Amino acid sequence: MTLLAPALQAFFTDRLITQRNSSPQTVAAYRDTFRLLLTFAQRQTGKQPFQLDIDDLDAPLIGAFLNHLEKERGNSPRTRNARLGAIHSFYRFAALGHPEHAHTIARVMAIPTKRHERNTVSYLDLAEIKALLSAPDSTTWLGRRDHALLLLMIQTGVRVSELVGLRVGDIHLGIGPHIKVTGKGRKKRATPLTKETVATHRRWLTERRGDPDDPLFPTRPGRPMSRYTVGLLITKHAATASVNCPSLTAKRVTPHVLRHTNAMLLRAKEVDIATIALWLGHESTQTTHIYEHADGALKERAIARTAPLGAKPGRYRPSDTLLAFLETL
Repeated sequence: MTLLAPALQAFFTDRLITQRNSSPQTVAAYRDTFRLLLTFAQRQTGKQPFQLDIDDLDAPLIGAFLNHLEKERGNSPRTRNARLGAIHSFYRFAALGHPEHAHTIARVMAIPTKRHERNTVSYLDLAEIKALLSAPDSTTWLGRRDHALLLLMIQTGVRVSELVGLRVGDIHLGIGPHIKVTGKGRKKRATPLTKETVATHRRWLTERRGDPDDPLFPTRPGRPMSRYTVGLLITKHAATASVNCPSLTAKRVTPHVLRHTNAMLLRAKEVDIATIALWLGHESTQTTHIYEHADGALKERAIARTAPLGAKPGRYRPSDTLLAFLETL
């Protein structure tokens, strides 16, 4: 029998931190998963976490834990699947060093992710974009900062975590203007900037007067903005914009909605999905295909190409008595 504690410690120190060089956010998410799981297992088995064996965390217990997350903690299926993903990752690691637990590990690995409804993509149309960009007060320092921030988010589609990590030295406004972004998995990419964005940010950098390592969009005291703060200011400006653009009242405008807006603007220009995936920093084009489903113009073009022209409307009429009988069933 193998105690769980050494295997779990090796998983974090050897696999996640040393071998995979996982980000602090990934390590924290996996840590939280196992803190919840071990607390649940302690209640179920009566053993202290350091006393638990790998076989104690078998498929029935993991299944009960996942049900606990949904029914008692109120987690969504998406969160439940993320927790299961962390558990699967640990068991794949444990399978290499502890083949004596192969039966337990195989049963846990067989636990499937849960299917769930996917929300439709929410994004802003051109009128809503113009209203949102006009909402910040251009006579104030904060208003000019917020306008530059909103424009950059809509034009580049950066994640809010990427936005708050931008430094003054990450934006280049000379030949081939672009921003350098560090995305998920520490992958770096460069996103081009339009003439409008370049002009706005040239004025902003002149006013900002920061060193290359200073945050591009700081708070009043000069510290980096948090993701929470960015969400609040987007909500505030969306409320202001809704006065002149009532359609915004029906939408919950978030940083990710602005990211969706950028992708849909690219789709409207008939940019292919592979290019949009590179633009947004997606690991796979499978993630980017949601924008094809949301593209109404694409579906209309497909109907125009596939609809039979000149076909007479009507219902199928079987010519055989046996087929006619089956049709009545």
